[in-house]
Amino acid sequence: MDYVIAFVVGGVICALVQILLEKTKLMPGRIMVLLVCLGAVISALGWYEPFLEWAGGGASVPLLGFGHVLMKGVKEGVDEAEFLGVFQGGLRAGAVGTSAALIFGYLASLIFNPKMKK
Repeated sequence: MDYVIAFVVGGVICALVQILLEKTKLMPGRIMVLLVCLGAVISALGWYEPFLEWAGGGASVPLLGFGHVLMKGVKEGVDEAEFLGVFQGGLRAGAVGTSAALIFGYLASLIFNPKMKK
């Protein structure tokens, strides 16, 4: 049942974002930033953790989950290093996801030989 809930929650999030893409003039990059910020705000309010426990991977994989990870890292960083934790906590928490995106993006560019649009 956990897989079904994760699939449905992730699908609903993606469907809502797709509707936002098609019904507004917002560019995809702005929508991505909006999702990360929304995840951080929901996390700061303390609502994301219960949602994450219920939805599992459906809530942790989309960009909302990345915002939650950043906010969680900032909270932990502030507890450890006070003001400097604002900067290092988010970077430390998001390093794995960011590194994976860069590495796999680079590997994909080696395999598929991308070209610039003209």
